[in-house]
This record gives sequence, structure tokens and C-alpha cells, in this order.
Amino acid sequence: MRAQPQPGQLHTASEIATQPACWRRAVEVAAAPATAAALPQRGERVAVIGCGTSLFMAQAYARLREDAGHGETDAFAASELPAGRVYDRVLALTRSGTTTEVIEVLDRLREDSPALPTTAVVADPDTPVVALAGAVVVLDFADERSVVQTRFATTAVALLRAHLGEDLDQAVADAELALEEPLPAGVAQREQFTFLGGGWTTGLAAEAALKMREASLSWTESYPAAEYRHGPIAITDDRSAVWVLGTPPEGLDRQVGATGGLWVARDRDPLAELVSVHRLAVEVALGKGLNPDTPRHLTRSVILRSTA
Repeated sequence: MRAQPQPGQLHTASEIATQPACWRRAVEVAAAPATAAALPQRGERVAVIGCGTSLFMAQAYARLREDAGHGETDAFAASELPAGRVYDRVLALTRSGTTTEVIEVLDRLREDSPALPTTAVVADPDTPVVALAGAVVVLDFADERSVVQTRFATTAVALLRAHLGEDLDQAVADAELALEEPLPAGVAQREQFTFLGGGWTTGLAAEAALKMREASLSWTESYPAAEYRHGPIAITDDRSAVWVLGTPPEGLDRQVGATGGLWVARDRDPLAELVSVHRLAVEVALGKGLNPDTPRHLTRSVILRSTA
């Protein structure tokens, strides 16, 4: 029987722990003139694409950018980018730079819309996406050995938040706290997890649920917080945890408490709360005898072979 890994032996755990340092570096990268020129400019109409985790980060950024008044921004799974819709720039988020659907979009745009600016945010500079995108921002310091994404995804969001003009000092401090403090009492013993967001944190909630599914094979769901009362609360009971990333709707805590569910809502930067969920995913996985470095049925990048 294979020995159960310890947290200190896991690539996933070590990568989770480096997130505050990666965010600081992302702020520095965002301030570089070349980065500022490569990322979406104020007033541009932008489509952001990604797959899996990168899609949820794209959704978070799209809402952040619109709320900041920088321009209309849509987020799509790379496989779902509509044909014929007019944008001023397409931004691709891809850790590996090898994901088939992202490559196909950039290849098609280069052929069909050669004047359309495209930018890729990627971890590995020696990948196909780098040759296809018009501009590239490389976050090689946030690359990962893990299959399950943690630090690259949050570092990409930190980069984009900094580019929008946000001060991330509090976010970094909250992330450091998320790594040091114990997880909320009793949360790792729950069997069902619901993550709620609102506005830009709806994408983070979806990502939190994905992390729990990938790393620990947990029953997880995510919703905009205001939608949770419209049906999903029916599944909540004394086996459940309901974790809010952001500001919860008034009174929802009492409704969850009445079901027996464990309510988690803290006054922290939502991106830092995602770091706590990363830790939860590892703890629950190890409690089930799973190795989060080798999640079931998953590979580090989805590369589809041509059927032609």
C-alpha cells in the first residue's frame, strides 16, 4: 500500500503557502510598462477566456473590470467564445499554455482577425500560446507542479486587480493570516460544502467548489449568494458547510443556522478566503486517504488530440 503523504511532502501544500509572496511579485509585474501595455486598456471592450479554474478567474476579473469602470468585459469558456461578436481585445488566462481550446481560439483569431489585439497570461513562456498571442504576460514564478491549480490562478487575479489600480496590501496580509490560523472549527468534518459569492466573488465561489471537487472528491456546489434561498438551501443540513466569499445577504446566516448547516463568513479579502479553501481541500483530501497531488481522472493540462 502506498504511504499516505504528509502535508509537508505535497506540491499542492507548498504552492498554497507561497501565494502571498506571489501576489507581491504580481503587483510588481503589473507596474511594469510592458505589462501595462499588454493588458486591457481603459475603455476597451474585452473578452476574457479560460478553461476550468482559469474560466472562473476570468469571470471574477470581468466583473471587477466592469465595476471599476474600465469597460465592458465578458468572460467565456474558451470553447464557447461567440463567433461574430466584436471586441477590442481578447485576453486568455492559461497556466500551461497548452490547453487545446485556448490554442484553437487564438489560432482562429490570428487567421480571421489579425488586427485584433490578443494577450495571454501564462506561467510557462515556452508553450504554444506564447507564439499565438500578440502579447504575453509571464508569471513563471507562480507556475506549479500540481495538477490542481492554486497559486497561478490567484496570482493572475492579483496581477489583474493591481492593473485595475487596486491596492493589494490588505489582500496579502489576509492571505498570510489565512495560512497561519486554524480553519474554521468543524468545517473539515462536514460532508457537503456550498460556496456563495456576489459580484466578482461569484467566480471565486465557483472556483472554491471546483477545488474541493478536484482535490478531495467532495460534494460541493456554488451559487450567487442571493440565489441560494431560491432552491439550493434545500440540500443544507447538519452535514453541510456554507462558506461565503464576500459580503453575505442580510439574514442568510440565520436561515443557514436553522438548517443545522455550519455558516462561515469572515471580514477578509475574498481572494484570501480562497486560500483558506485551498487549505480545506487538502485537509479533507488527506482525511479521506486521498493524495491531492494526484487527483482522480485529471491531468495538468487538457490537450485534445485531433480527430481529423
